[in-house]
Amino acid sequence: MFLRMITKTLIRQKSKMIMIAFTVVLGVSLSTAMMNVMLGVGDKVNRELKVYGANITVRHKDAALMSDLYGLEGQGVNDKFLREDDVLKLKSIFWGFNILDFAPMLEGRANLNGSDVSIIGTWPEKHATLPTGEELHTGLKALRTWWEVSGEWLGENDNDSVMIGHLLASQNNIHVGDSITVNNKNFTVKGIFNDGGNSDSKILMTLPAAQGLLNLQGRVSEIEVSALTTPDNDLARKAAQDPHSLSPDEYETWYCTAYVSAICHQIQEVIQDGVAKPVRQVAESEGTILNKTTLLMILITILSSIGSALAISNLITASVIERSQELGLLKALGAYNWQIAILVLAEVMITGLAGGVIGYFMGIGFAQVIGQTVFGSYIEIARMVILIVALILFLVTLIGSIPAIRYLMALKPTEVLHGK
Repeated sequence: MFLRMITKTLIRQKSKMIMIAFTVVLGVSLSTAMMNVMLGVGDKVNRELKVYGANITVRHKDAALMSDLYGLEGQGVNDKFLREDDVLKLKSIFWGFNILDFAPMLEGRANLNGSDVSIIGTWPEKHATLPTGEELHTGLKALRTWWEVSGEWLGENDNDSVMIGHLLASQNNIHVGDSITVNNKNFTVKGIFNDGGNSDSKILMTLPAAQGLLNLQGRVSEIEVSALTTPDNDLARKAAQDPHSLSPDEYETWYCTAYVSAICHQIQEVIQDGVAKPVRQVAESEGTILNKTTLLMILITILSSIGSALAISNLITASVIERSQELGLLKALGAYNWQIAILVLAEVMITGLAGGVIGYFMGIGFAQVIGQTVFGSYIEIARMVILIVALILFLVTLIGSIPAIRYLMALKPTEVLHGK
């Protein structure tokens, strides 16, 4: 009897039920899209921000100390360097897969046409096979995507070629294809780059070439690292000050979460005498942008849910008012308020469920459109969104039904049956 009454009502009130379902479809599809994007956007936002370069630098502990205490950097500050052989160990840490790109740097002074200039040796590109069998493709080219380059980038084995910063090139009237002499060794200018910073007055060459000129074989000054990280929280900030202050449970949580401080700590475990520090301007910007993006998604979800609840409330109330004589008759025949309320809620819940299923799959489609449009890749579907959407749908439908239920409770059979 109960099911037959619901079926008859759904057929008789099909126009309003379709409107309720349509409202639910809109709300659920938007909520589904936003939550899937929110849960899958972290790595994608971080990857987009990697165009701004490294967010971690690794230096010898003595060089880092001199820089922190006295602001002294560069050649001549001390004779302590990192080992080039340790660089590839970065991929062996717990969060090795979160390390996207890295490049060792060796900076020193050299002679160009009688002038003292700064040279930088690095891996422009690096291709290697790790002990795990993983193929590695990294280098400075991946970390300097914003550089404007006239000519070509250096290749992995271009030990007889260099790239010149555009300021230094203009001061010495150097062009792509010219031959220059650095410390009595001839090099071909393969490219001229515009960094927009101090590097525009420097010469870039391969790491072996710089090591040969400076007589520092197998040594590097620092390593620039670009890693995917999780925004800092109180635990991460506490660990950054002193990891030994953490309890065993806190330490395990921190170590197994991709906080920038945790990744720096793990890098120091594999780089001999190395001190890894986050580039705070980059790392904090990543966290801030990600947090604001997440907050925006949550706000859109909340607002869409409120809008759906208001729309559903109006539609259900209108439906109950139209059926006031029918509901009054049920009361006159002995039906209790709670029984009629359950009948109305069941009708709305069934309609909402149908709209929710359609809205969920539409939301998945919207999420993929957003992923392809904004990030150029698909958004991974999170299963937990199904439970969240189901809870939101239940609450929105229930809250939207409250005004109609209150009207129903106050309805007097004697009045509505006499047409009042």
